[in-house]
Amino acid sequence: MSTKNNQALWYFRRAGLTAVAVTLLAGVANPQAASAAPAGHNRPELQAILQEGVDGGLTGVQARVRDERGEWAGSAGVRELGSAASVPTNGRFRVGSVTKTFIATVTLRLVAQGRIGLDDPVADRLPEFGLDRRITTRMLLQHTSGVFNFTGDFDAQGTWVPGIVSSGKDWVDNRFKTYEPQELVRYALAKGPRFEPGEGWRYANTNYVLARLLIEKVTGHTFAEELERQILRPLGLRDTTAPGFSAQINGPHAHSYYTYDDNGTLKTVDVTRQNPSWISGGGDMISTTGDLRTFLSALMGGRLLPAPLLAEMRTPNPVAGYGLGLWTTPFPFPAPSCGAPIVHHNGSVQGYATLMYSSPDGSKTLTASMTYIDGVGAETKAAAFMTATQKLLDETFCAGQAAAAQPTR
Repeated sequence: MSTKNNQALWYFRRAGLTAVAVTLLAGVANPQAASAAPAGHNRPELQAILQEGVDGGLTGVQARVRDERGEWAGSAGVRELGSAASVPTNGRFRVGSVTKTFIATVTLRLVAQGRIGLDDPVADRLPEFGLDRRITTRMLLQHTSGVFNFTGDFDAQGTWVPGIVSSGKDWVDNRFKTYEPQELVRYALAKGPRFEPGEGWRYANTNYVLARLLIEKVTGHTFAEELERQILRPLGLRDTTAPGFSAQINGPHAHSYYTYDDNGTLKTVDVTRQNPSWISGGGDMISTTGDLRTFLSALMGGRLLPAPLLAEMRTPNPVAGYGLGLWTTPFPFPAPSCGAPIVHHNGSVQGYATLMYSSPDGSKTLTASMTYIDGVGAETKAAAFMTATQKLLDETFCAGQAAAAQPTR
């Protein structure tokens, strides 16, 4: 496996997330494939990439591309193992860490409205947690607060410290358990800080659970209600939800799967239904490729935030290239081979993986969802994921022309 793929594997496993960069093309033996007719104009080159993903191990994939040729949507694979039904081109799916971009946007809208200070101490609003008063709203959104990641993190000596159960047989057996967000925060804070606030960078889902609680404290509304008021209703996003404790995915959707070791026997289960409260603000939302495209285009086009705050959002931390709820440099994901600038935030939860990329002005976007068998053996297809993602990026942002002579970024 290449150094880049190893870096992606390290990043996602240590972030406590399903390894998007590793498991998008997870090991499914010869899945039955069925292609859905693409919406809009014909793009056989894009459809071929989706089919390659299915041939390489995905159970299903749906993608939406908007570029200089217009908008295209297509799918490949099956909606459910054992069925011939095709993946819907605008089916709903769990978006994983793409949730963070929505939370960051709601938070920054509240900053624009004068209700939250970007550099104010979070402890003033959430005194119940005894947070270090140096931790600011900005630090939560940029992962520079130093708080422990409740899904697992390294200690100061570089030793991996497990978090709450989010994988293996224990997670499968308890996937309908309810976690209160306050419980997740207290669990993380009890582990102690990873570094002094503002003195480092470490991806931590805890930051976005705190940001979610901050939104709720300031507005007096649930996050779902404020999300509806600030983003979903203004943009007409009817297929996007923050499900809270609900295990359901309503409407058309493809299924996700998980393989685990049960006393020496590998078992595979359908994990489409799960209580997402275990990840909470770190990645519990549900959406569609169409809604994600609309959201990202509106955000990058300046329809959701005033220009100064959008600029803040897209200003990368020098350590990791992470802005405020957005990646603004390629790592740990592929970048367009032609060097075209992008902003993005991908994500995953067990058996679902999401791509969300945009040009800085929102005129070009790539949004996709992959369903697959996660768990044991999922990391074996990291190189295949990188190749498939690279092809989709080049078709979207480079007009299909990979600039081979460009230096590696």
